[in-house]
Amino acid sequence: MTVTQFDNGYWYATELKEFAQTIGIPFANRLRKDELETAIKHLLKTGKIKSPTKRNLSTSGPKDVELGLSLNLPVVVYTNDKETKAFLDREAQKLAPGLKRKSGVRYRHNRWREEQLVKGVKLTYGDVVKEYVRLNQTEGPFPQIPLDCYINFVSDFLSAEKGATREQAMKAWKQLKTLDIPKNYRAWAKYQETSLTSCA
Repeated sequence: MTVTQFDNGYWYATELKEFAQTIGIPFANRLRKDELETAIKHLLKTGKIKSPTKRNLSTSGPKDVELGLSLNLPVVVYTNDKETKAFLDREAQKLAPGLKRKSGVRYRHNRWREEQLVKGVKLTYGDVVKEYVRLNQTEGPFPQIPLDCYINFVSDFLSAEKGATREQAMKAWKQLKTLDIPKNYRAWAKYQETSLTSCA
């Protein structure tokens, strides 16, 4: 498989984890989808296996949530479970009553936390809550995540296709997943244009 063939395919996270485990990428079951894609593409390009992250994936000991979450608790083994998310929302409301969760905050919040820990910053759950509030209070839309993914496709589709509905965007995304082209709006639009030209 070439990198282009990999990019033009659509892979579910479970498929990527299974493939990554098969080819020997360490801690594949703990990597995010974008990290799995990076690791696999590196192997396809170089023939070598390389960890796509500097995060400590070899964690031991109890999960933070099992210790009882509190603002003073150090972040050691963070989990994105319902209890942790409820804790963030509950404590955020205490700092900023009426705070509404902004689209894309959870992803950026998780990346911020990971980056701080990689840098060696000692975080508490109080720090995590404050950053969660700050991100939710950010004015304007967030910049797009530099990935070919469903969220970016839908956003670009709705911006470019005048009067388009979310249902139409979802239908177009389903079509795009079956095509042998990059999984972004530009590639889909070019494909549509080419299809119309060839039918004319």
